[in-house]
Amino acid sequence: MKGSLPVPARIGLRAGRRAQARDKAPPGEPRAIAYLYLAPALLVYGAFVLLPLAHSVLLSFYSWDGITEGTWTGFSNYQDLIADPQTRAAFMHALVLILFYSVLPVAIGLLLAALISRTDLRGLTWFRTILFLPQVVPLVVVAVIWSYIYAPGAGPLNEGLRAVGLDGLTRSWLGDFSWALPSVGLVGTWVQYGLCMVLFIAGVQKIPTSLYDAARVDGAGPGHEFLAVTLPNLRNEIAVALTLTIIASLRNFDLVYLTTKGGPGNATSVPAFEVYNQAFEVGQVGFASAIGVCLALIIFAITGVVNRIAEARE
Repeated sequence: MKGSLPVPARIGLRAGRRAQARDKAPPGEPRAIAYLYLAPALLVYGAFVLLPLAHSVLLSFYSWDGITEGTWTGFSNYQDLIADPQTRAAFMHALVLILFYSVLPVAIGLLLAALISRTDLRGLTWFRTILFLPQVVPLVVVAVIWSYIYAPGAGPLNEGLRAVGLDGLTRSWLGDFSWALPSVGLVGTWVQYGLCMVLFIAGVQKIPTSLYDAARVDGAGPGHEFLAVTLPNLRNEIAVALTLTIIASLRNFDLVYLTTKGGPGNATSVPAFEVYNQAFEVGQVGFASAIGVCLALIIFAITGVVNRIAEARE
């Protein structure tokens, strides 16, 4: 046709118009193509996380043994959960474990990060690796090692106490009603402090050296530097460490199962162990689901409070 553009020119013109149309989209507006890239991950997340979670919530309103037909009971499982002293004790034990899994590791991690960041010695990288090692060791291996350390007869801990003349302190650490829960908790401290240390060391390396120089000019010593410069600038890292370690303490199952199985009695029972016990040992799947739902809500609530406090202090 007279006056028409060549085919390549027309194709280029159309492509240019499409590009202009895309560029007219408001800044920051999500493009539809982005959802296609996210779709596989969202489908997997929905199938393996959201769908089982919704199914657990549904099961919590039934009385079901996992085999026969279930019976709708409404909120009776939640009422039984509140009334059952064993389940209440399990949740209290989980709150106690937060001290060992979260508070102590964060404190130890801060101390180690402060010391390591002020030290310039050869082999420091290997030292950091050794301190972080408990975090990457499988919990099955951790449970076996510490069960051996805590062994009531010739365990290394009791043998060490006898060697220094403290025979009166020897005991069956995992079999003592008073010491079983702290003993399991200290294993959690040993596992979690390496994660906190690495997070805090990374945070310290981002702090401008000019802040430390200004503090030294004002006559601040190492302790005052830590409180006035290091600690405030590690606020976000502390929030992340608290979130991760609190979640680890509340969902703790394998360590308890492999070391004490909730004993002696129910001295080390925790909610995650009760979910397993009620579902697979007692056969109350609905009640186990109610425990799991409550545990999930507590985790969301505590982590939300921690993050809210961290954001409020920025």
